[in-house]
Amino acid sequence: MSMINSSSKEGFVLVGFSERPQLEKILFAIVLMSYLLTLVGNTIIILISSTDPKLKTPMYFFLTHLSLVDICLTTSIVPQLLWNLKGPAKTITSLGCAIQLYVSLALGSSECVLLAVMAFDRYAAVCKPLHYAVVMNPRLCQALAGIAWLSGLGNALIQGTITLRLPRCGHRWLRHFFCEVPSVIKLACVDIHANEIQLFMASLVLLLLPLALILTSYGHIAKAVMRIKSLQAWRRALGTCGSHLMVVTLFYGSITAVYIQPKSSYAHTHGKFISLFYTVMTPTLNPLIYTLRNKEVKGALRKLIHRDLSM
Repeated sequence: MSMINSSSKEGFVLVGFSERPQLEKILFAIVLMSYLLTLVGNTIIILISSTDPKLKTPMYFFLTHLSLVDICLTTSIVPQLLWNLKGPAKTITSLGCAIQLYVSLALGSSECVLLAVMAFDRYAAVCKPLHYAVVMNPRLCQALAGIAWLSGLGNALIQGTITLRLPRCGHRWLRHFFCEVPSVIKLACVDIHANEIQLFMASLVLLLLPLALILTSYGHIAKAVMRIKSLQAWRRALGTCGSHLMVVTLFYGSITAVYIQPKSSYAHTHGKFISLFYTVMTPTLNPLIYTLRNKEVKGALRKLIHRDLSM
């Protein structure tokens, strides 16, 4: 722990994984590789969704936004994490911490809403196929994407500002690898019960409400598919919804453990590793899931590679 005693008088000390120096070396390699894959994979998704005419559909419009969110989310966290894992200094300035908290919270909240929007799109595609083009018209798609971004921004401005205004009485040792609301709240030297209730209520709105909408959408999808007793229909529905369902499971399965029960022993013990999963690993897996499970994406990717090779 002596390696992090060189903290400056201003700012915070990100304790992170410094209690396990050997683990830091392994994590550095894993995080660096994951970050590079995130940048490459999500950039490819954005490129092929923007250039291939067959992918000019609402599903890939929202997937482009999801990839952009993932790139920005990891970029707001990973460079600082790599710096802390590699070097002896584990500090972050007060301004850097505030920016990281606002940006990561806004993007994480936007992703929650965006995944719900994508579930609604899959519901419309499977349950309302004849009216799909009318229901998911370009204006509605743009409005839904805008709601996802604005809801994340609004949540970050409210929660982030309340959290950063809490008196900390000189407490600067943040037992996390980045500035996240649940961990920053714990630095306060006043009663934080009201803040924890406020965090829980915000989590209900931006985590459980979108999750409820996702489950409702997939409930209707399951009913619609079961009415059509056709193996081909099952395969088409799985191809349409399988990738999104895997992404939802990975993201929500990890983030809810941190934000819904931040005081639980499991979140306290494994919180850093859970956060590492949904901020670093999930954005890496998302493009792989959509690429490997989707014939249209694989076809567009092959076309993009052949076009580049022929130039």
